[in-house]
Amino acid sequence: MGRAYQNRKDSMAKTSDQKARVYSKYAREIYVTGKSGGTDPVGNLALRSLIERAKKDQVPTHVIDKAIDKAKGGGGEDFALARYEGFGPGGCMVIVDCLTDNANRTIGDVRACFTKTKCKLGTPGSVSHLFDHSAILVFPGDDEEAVLEALVMADVDVTDLEHENGSISIFVPHTEHFKARQALQDAFGDIDFEVDEVQFIPQTTTILNEEDQLVLDKLLDMLNYLDDVQNVYCSAESPTST
Repeated sequence: MGRAYQNRKDSMAKTSDQKARVYSKYAREIYVTGKSGGTDPVGNLALRSLIERAKKDQVPTHVIDKAIDKAKGGGGEDFALARYEGFGPGGCMVIVDCLTDNANRTIGDVRACFTKTKCKLGTPGSVSHLFDHSAILVFPGDDEEAVLEALVMADVDVTDLEHENGSISIFVPHTEHFKARQALQDAFGDIDFEVDEVQFIPQTTTILNEEDQLVLDKLLDMLNYLDDVQNVYCSAESPTST
């Protein structure tokens, strides 16, 4: 397999508390996306993609609708993107994306997670240059050539394409996410994407030993427990994956 990325289906929330946190994170992101780009999913492609992903992650319809209605109101909280970068156990690199209405609170909470696990919070740009900010589209298929041709004809900059076990994975710059998505749907109809999102993908991975993996698991658990944290990206590779 080529480029490693997070498959959030593998880390679906199991407990009611975890599910509530997942719902809350989606609700906040839907609210912010709808408020900034419009609440009509037809005209706001980012919102449409986010809603589809939320439904696949079993977020209840009433949670989605409530967030959209809140965005229609025009008032409410004023959230901003905050991105933090640092170093985890074994020298692995970590990026933490947050949506916050209080940057001082959020950076304090994130720093505490790093400090308590003896990890180090870095400065902006300290690790992000070693990640690719990519859109990932994964869907059932076998004809790589036809897929690549459709994307090239639409003038999409394809950085990588993989075919494995009846699925095709497309990697493009994050700025070409919706262009690539539309090109595929124009060529092949209404595709049911298994993965349709933007992520930070490490250019190289760090293999951790079992002790470091335990520390990383603790750090990720602490970060994901924070309400302001939306996504965490890491360059670590667990011992069992080699």
